Amino acid sequence: MSSFARVFLNAKEERDLLLGEPWVFDNEISHIKYRFDDGAEWLRKPLKEAEVPAGSGVEVYTKAGGFIGTGIINPHSKIAVRLIGTAYADKLFSDTRTYWEKRIFDAVNIRRARYGDGVSCRLIFAEADFVPGFICERYCAIDGNTYLVVQFLAFAAERFRAEIIQALEKCVKPTGIYERSDADVREKEGLVSAKGWISGGCADERIIIEENGVQFYVDIVSGQKTGFFLDQKENRRAAASFCRGKRVLDACTHTGAFALNAAKAGAREVIAVDISADAVELVEKNIRLNGFQENVKAVCADIFDLLKKYEADGEKFDVIILDPPAFAKNARSIQKAYGGYKEINLRAMRLLNAGGILVTCSCSHFFDAHYFYDMLTRAASDSHRRVQILEKRGAAADHPVLLGYPKSEYLKCAICRVM
Repeated sequence: MSSFARVFLNAKEERDLLLGEPWVFDNEISHIKYRFDDGAEWLRKPLKEAEVPAGSGVEVYTKAGGFIGTGIINPHSKIAVRLIGTAYADKLFSDTRTYWEKRIFDAVNIRRARYGDGVSCRLIFAEADFVPGFICERYCAIDGNTYLVVQFLAFAAERFRAEIIQALEKCVKPTGIYERSDADVREKEGLVSAKGWISGGCADERIIIEENGVQFYVDIVSGQKTGFFLDQKENRRAAASFCRGKRVLDACTHTGAFALNAAKAGAREVIAVDISADAVELVEKNIRLNGFQENVKAVCADIFDLLKKYEADGEKFDVIILDPPAFAKNARSIQKAYGGYKEINLRAMRLLNAGGILVTCSCSHFFDAHYFYDMLTRAASDSHRRVQILEKRGAAADHPVLLGYPKSEYLKCAICRVM
């Protein structure tokens, strides 16, 4: 009989878990049974009273005693248990090095089959790749070096840090691994922020990668998240196909990736807008890096204010790309986010020439497809434009969607024709 602590759920709370949900929330737990050693008596306590340290392996059971899987507990987090496997804990923990090596190799090899070894992509997508709380991006620099940027965002990943890093070193053989475990979620997990080289390194921490034939500086040390939004690479290529000879507005441009893909495709004029002065400085460097000074201009402005100004001035565009940051950070902010998304989409529709293309995105998993497409419908109605959705898209293929875990299908991207 296993000596691992056992987490028992409230009645009917197992339904989502059996469908693939990998998280057990604190309010779904009835009680925990645990003991301090093999000879001790089993104790039964509520979650907050159980003396089971964060990062411990636990087994999760239904209220009736049916085994669901093994996970890592964190009593300090609303996500009390993150499931790591469906085997009993004794078996899973008997050889964690081999267990995590297989998980890492499986994730890397499915990208290798799609992209090969020379394309920058996400190698590990946390729960969607069965490595909870862990992100790994691969940046293939044009000088031939390969750098991994990793994020340990939960105790479920932190608990197996050594095994995960060892597996990545063995499977990928990178030039260096840089840690960006500086996201706010670490604090919610009771973990301190961590940042720096785990292994290797590079002389210039702003490396150059290539995407769709366009080169970009990537700031792996100070850039947003891991330095570059790899999830949009296939959407950028799709958007660029509509841009030849066109006047293009790229709102919330970040590194200028949509804008420069448009320029590479032959856009007549591209305006790349971001509210961050640092982002605009990087965009200008990327413009010069690719020799697009003649037809691409970077502008530092609040996109809400700028769209109003363009409308008042009678400006018109052939293609507008909207890729804002997540307006809905939590479920409570959905309605406020709805208003923000609707406003920028409505104004963009008004600024487009008849038959113009709107590429519009939302990266908030809280603002799901239902809200997103309902918002577009109402924005079209209020702007008095008829809109065709030419294509519904999501994140690139290196961001798999795990059935039963809707948060992994976070990115919505619609390519629309506005009449």
